Amino acid sequence: MRTRRGECYPKVMNVCVEMKRVMKRRKVESLAGEQIDCRKKSKFAPEIAGDFFDALPDDIVLCILCKLTATATCPADFANVLLTCKRFNGLGLNSLVLSRACNRMLAVKAKNWSESAHKFLKLCADTGNFEACFTLGMIRFYCLQNRGSGASLMAKAAIGNHAPALYSLAVIQFNGSGGSKNDKDLRAGVALCARAAFIGHVDALRELGHCLQDGYGVKQNIAEGRRFLVQANARELAYVLAASPTAVVPPSWLTWTPTRHVSGGCPLLSDFGCNVPAQEAHPANRFLSDWFSGRLGNVPGPGLRLCSHSGCGRPETRRHEFRRCSVCGAVNYCSRACQALDWKMRHKAECTPVERWVDDEGENENENENDDGNGNFNGNGNDDNGEAMDES
Repeated sequence: MRTRRGECYPKVMNVCVEMKRVMKRRKVESLAGEQIDCRKKSKFAPEIAGDFFDALPDDIVLCILCKLTATATCPADFANVLLTCKRFNGLGLNSLVLSRACNRMLAVKAKNWSESAHKFLKLCADTGNFEACFTLGMIRFYCLQNRGSGASLMAKAAIGNHAPALYSLAVIQFNGSGGSKNDKDLRAGVALCARAAFIGHVDALRELGHCLQDGYGVKQNIAEGRRFLVQANARELAYVLAASPTAVVPPSWLTWTPTRHVSGGCPLLSDFGCNVPAQEAHPANRFLSDWFSGRLGNVPGPGLRLCSHSGCGRPETRRHEFRRCSVCGAVNYCSRACQALDWKMRHKAECTPVERWVDDEGENENENENDDGNGNFNGNGNDDNGEAMDES
């Protein structure tokens, strides 16, 4: 590799000085009445340009390529650079460049999945790229059904404090994915969820809050669970506002008025948060959604179901692995975080009992209902939005 120091570094020609010298020589020759040969003129210019690029040290080119892979918006941005010239093609596959690749550059589409794409992701994962480890791990675990290898790759990313990998492993532990119902490890799931929540992962914060409120895998602490739910809602709102700092917050984002909800309640205190737009799904989750909807018709296997949240894409690995809505029983989720997101996006308007409650508004107002004073409705064992999760 050519660097800016050492014996391998070529002697770079100073283009500016050389051009000044050439122009001075041509001026002298012109004054002397000598005509400049056009062939000499066309021969010298490419020589200077060629030397300038070829003499550029490799570490500078690698720095530029690293910046490109870290900020690429799609895989095509990187592929076009590799096709530019032989030198870019060689340096573009350097381990330093691949280790900096962002998740958008690694966003392989399910319809374009091939052995070459698999090898490229594996090459990136071998360089220590945590995004590649997580993406390939999710694909192997759920799509290719290579549970051991997929979990190992996600664990490799989790060791590097990759928040989505930590949360995905927590979901696997909560559900016992890839094994039997007896393989659930709730304490391990809570520990992984707590680590992802410490990093600031919104779904992990919400999941951990529900675990503490329900005493699921950890000693029940309602006040602490509520604190994590409020923090998740605040972070979710902050991420949306950070994406568009100049945007004006619509009143609907901060107004939460489901059926029988106490008016004037703060949406940050709701288990389901503010009515903000959902964040963009991770490329690995989009790959899972496209894989099962495009190739297997929304069915990952005989008797198995997909998570009803459209941005998740996780399938069951055994029958009745996911929990279903205890109100309508028509939808099922891999986690409470997916339940919360899907409720805001879609299920709030589709859950059957909600329509019945709208028709019965004003009747039996105090029957089987409790208001905790924080604007959260709890009735008949359901949470504040009339929806809960039951084991299938």
